Amino acid sequence: MRPDALILAFDTSAAHCAAALLSGGTILAQIEEPMAKGQAERLMPLLEDVLATAGKTWRDLDALAVGTGPGNFTGVRISVAAARGLALGLGIPAIGVTTLEAKAHGLPHPLVVAEDARRDAFYVQTFGPDSPARLSDTIPEGPRPAPLYPIAEGIARVAATRTPDGSRPSPFYLRGADAAPSSDPGPVMLDVG
Repeated sequence: MRPDALILAFDTSAAHCAAALLSGGTILAQIEEPMAKGQAERLMPLLEDVLATAGKTWRDLDALAVGTGPGNFTGVRISVAAARGLALGLGIPAIGVTTLEAKAHGLPHPLVVAEDARRDAFYVQTFGPDSPARLSDTIPEGPRPAPLYPIAEGIARVAATRTPDGSRPSPFYLRGADAAPSSDPGPVMLDVG
């Protein structure tokens, strides 16, 4: 990717709606709003706000970057679906970045990143100095520095280091949804008389 590429990054994998606009290593605008619900309704207006703050439009973008999880099942789906649709409509690449990669970006390796997965579990990823990242189900001992960047900025910075390969971002699920669809109740009769 060009060093001065304009990248719009966003994430709804947790109890937030976050976006950042990166160009040439500089964050031009950034918003992160805490929210437990409503990310689907807030995401597009938030992206519009970020672009407007920087004086940019959708057509100025060179790429999108999206947080692919792990995280909230529905939240991850919101962001990834939005990135795929926007990329298709704008004719630009969308690059998926895991939230664990974004939190590790810029920190010295080896490094352990741990994220609360609820239900007394954690998402844990170790980043070695010379080896690819690997997932683990236990948290190793040792220091865990705080991320250098807010989540959307970290996603943008990781995406800026990658060459788009034409693939579509996909959700990074480590477990299925917390809720299952109900069984088919059969036809429903409505009394409209």
